Amino acid sequence: MEITFQKKEIEMSKAYIYLENGTFLEVNSFGADGTSVGEIVFNTSMSGYQEIMSDPSYAGQFVTFTMPEIGNVGVNNQDMESFGAHAKGMIVRKYQKRYSNFRADDSLENFLIKHNVIGLCDVDTRYLTKMIRDEGAMMMVASTEISDKDELKKILENSPRIEDINYIEQVSTKKSYNHKQSTYCDTKFEYKEAPEAVAKIAVIDFGVKQNILNEIVNANISVEVLPSDFEANSLINRYNLKEIDGVFLSNGPGDPLVLKNEQKQIKKLIAAKIPMFGICLGHQLLSISHGYDTYKLKFGHHGGNHPVKNKQTGLVEITAQNHNYNVPDNITEIAEITHTNLFDNTIEGLKYKNEPIFSVQHHPEASPGPKESAYIFKKFLEIMQSNRTA
Repeated sequence: MEITFQKKEIEMSKAYIYLENGTFLEVNSFGADGTSVGEIVFNTSMSGYQEIMSDPSYAGQFVTFTMPEIGNVGVNNQDMESFGAHAKGMIVRKYQKRYSNFRADDSLENFLIKHNVIGLCDVDTRYLTKMIRDEGAMMMVASTEISDKDELKKILENSPRIEDINYIEQVSTKKSYNHKQSTYCDTKFEYKEAPEAVAKIAVIDFGVKQNILNEIVNANISVEVLPSDFEANSLINRYNLKEIDGVFLSNGPGDPLVLKNEQKQIKKLIAAKIPMFGICLGHQLLSISHGYDTYKLKFGHHGGNHPVKNKQTGLVEITAQNHNYNVPDNITEIAEITHTNLFDNTIEGLKYKNEPIFSVQHHPEASPGPKESAYIFKKFLEIMQSNRTA
């Protein structure tokens, strides 16, 4: 006897996408209902959609995933990179409602609903990715409520652009706290006991990822996280009193050029010769604070498979990336290039001349992505220790 199985279709509501180049799409939705405006980018990671959606650096953006099947491993509490989901929405080729993973606590759909994030599926993501690649990142509006193209166009035209919004105020912590959690064990999905700290730093939270903090702790460094509206004079006094050994400037969302007060405070730290390490937005803010303004890339670097050459060792590291802005080439007047992106030869790492300051554009903490650059956190410890004994 022949047995046949009938595939049960997932019932989904319609949603509508309008891009600023005039593209209008009717798609299906999962996740939260509503209307949302943001910048569309694409991410080439093969896994880690939960970490990406909970990365505060994606605030204000719709993330198009080039990986076609999304949702199949659900979500869990351990893999959160922050307190919530910060992206405006996620765009996928096919959403898998039925998840299967021993670590899963819930579905991706429920995760998006909980954090009020729109999910868009049954989209030709290859088409969108090629469009962004050719035309550049652009603003868009998505809605489960409005189907009229002209009305969506009007909403988009009357909405502020991502470069006009200070998303740091939304994602940064409101009060300081100590972070004591270390990284995952290699063979178990549980956290290692934090090693004994031999230095202490202040982390300026512009939208810091949890695994950055974990990796810093794992490098024998004690961590105190501070809000983005920090006062440099207070940190300088604490450094002189040997209460802290350095300052870390975190990743974060949006255009670094709009962060005027943050630049003002960082300039004071530079003048005080305090050891500093910056990742992503922190890397960009260090450049601006030294007098070298950033510029916007055509479609940014977003993914977990970007090759970066370490110019000091000659080795190629496969890295995780998430940024739309970059530092200018003429910064070599005051800094040595330590890392270069092999996709487009843009600057990925800097060591400032005659200063205990360095930074990288890529994400050495991964989550998701490779961990070939995790050594950089130990490098920060070495710089702080050598600066104290100099």
